Amino acid sequence: MSNIEQELQGDVVLLTGMSGGGKSVAMHALEDAGYFCVDNLPAELLLDFLKLEQQRGERRVAIAVDVRSAGSLPLMLPLLKELRARGVPVRSIFLDASNEALLRRFSETRRPHPLRQDRDTGFGGFDGDSTAEESHRLLLDAIQLERELLGGLKAESTVIDTSQLRAAQLRAWLGDLVGPNASTKLTLVFESFAFKHGVPSDADFVFDVRVLPNPYYDRELRPFTGRDAPVAAYLAAQPEVGMMMGQIAGFLSRWLPAFAADQRSYLTVAIGCTGGQHRSVYLVEMLARQFSHHGHVLKRHRELDAR
Repeated sequence: MSNIEQELQGDVVLLTGMSGGGKSVAMHALEDAGYFCVDNLPAELLLDFLKLEQQRGERRVAIAVDVRSAGSLPLMLPLLKELRARGVPVRSIFLDASNEALLRRFSETRRPHPLRQDRDTGFGGFDGDSTAEESHRLLLDAIQLERELLGGLKAESTVIDTSQLRAAQLRAWLGDLVGPNASTKLTLVFESFAFKHGVPSDADFVFDVRVLPNPYYDRELRPFTGRDAPVAAYLAAQPEVGMMMGQIAGFLSRWLPAFAADQRSYLTVAIGCTGGQHRSVYLVEMLARQFSHHGHVLKRHRELDAR
């Protein structure tokens, strides 16, 4: 890998994740953002491809890797770590989703999972003689096997949970990650969510603020959200809210330098309330403002963004 760290100047995105996790949407979004995209590049060709790209001139490159390249997957993780150790600006993004969401998507599209093994059909086929129960089990087995194969790459990547994301949300979140304001240093994400819709699987820390006073029970405040002035004024006047926010901020201030020193590229702090409309939204807005000096800080409101 002689001098590739000096040769390669453009941004490099490695896109991976679960089959059915939204890779096609993500690749289109990266193309729209100006990236030259290559799908399913074997790991053996990665270094030669990057060197060739440098000869062609500086441009941003996105490479998609998934279990269709199962034979070369064991090589990808060591290559990723070595490239980063040599200073090559590689951002790895992993698209994840819950088993339930993946099962639903494969059922809706009727597309075969690349690792599914049916009777007499080999990998990826559907057996007309299989019962619905057996078909469900075979698909779930394939998903579990895929998680095992991709576990190492996931641990080294920025994870986006697409379980409840619309295509437009995924495109927007990717734009925040790889856009012109993105940083190669640790990115701090504050995300609000509703516990009734599940905890985001990409969260590094989860704080439950359901114990705080709820503006939902005030008829005048109910139509607003935590981004609106009436709700913000109500919550700012509650001592418990200030105490909770101060303790979360104190925890993050204490440990953010350690995460940055550990070469983490991404840290997601999820704040949850019952409906994801008022308390969690307000705290995300306030914490993002408080930590704006940190560098690359993103705000996400899972429930509000889905409207």
